[in-house]
Amino acid sequence: MDNRYRRDHEMAYFSDESVISEQLETKKAVKEYNAVMPFDMKKGMDCIARTGIKHKENIYFEPPFHCEYGNHIEVGENFYANVNCIMLDVGKITIGDNVLFGPNVSIYTAGHPIHPESRNSGYEYGIPVTIGSNVWIGGSCVILPGVSIGNNVVIGAGSVVTKDIPDNVCAAGNPCRVIREITDADRPFYFKDRRFDDEAWAKINRNKK
Repeated sequence: MDNRYRRDHEMAYFSDESVISEQLETKKAVKEYNAVMPFDMKKGMDCIARTGIKHKENIYFEPPFHCEYGNHIEVGENFYANVNCIMLDVGKITIGDNVLFGPNVSIYTAGHPIHPESRNSGYEYGIPVTIGSNVWIGGSCVILPGVSIGNNVVIGAGSVVTKDIPDNVCAAGNPCRVIREITDADRPFYFKDRRFDDEAWAKINRNKK
């Protein structure tokens, strides 16, 4: 079987000429995206289309952005990634609706064997990463292969996510762990003990209806 088949079925594979040629076409499109955004939105979105990234409405990657293949990425609506987002999409990356990335967020589906002899063979792998809806990933977070992050989750800045994170929690650390549950008691606050002012609170309640 060829290496692209092996790669796409979570098997050990080798980056031969056919694999590298796919990456080069995507990297051309990403390079152009980073050059034109945010000054030419139409051309920028044309570049995203060329990468093969599947997406819904209202998505934006603050340049510079990097991915390996593009067509292994699926993004929901209202997605925003701040500067220096890296998606090593050897395995599939699936992201839900209303997701925010801080600066320097990295998703690594790619990996290499632990044993040096196996690693020196040149074989590598890609294991999918899934992120639910209504998720905020703080700046400088790293998400490792095989991780699933649930809905309505906040991941604190600087975290290294090595294991699955359930729905409706704040999690942080290296390795990332659940800190506490997110509840309705958190709704009136925008930062720690600071409450929304009346104007902002009224707008939030209108949008809820």
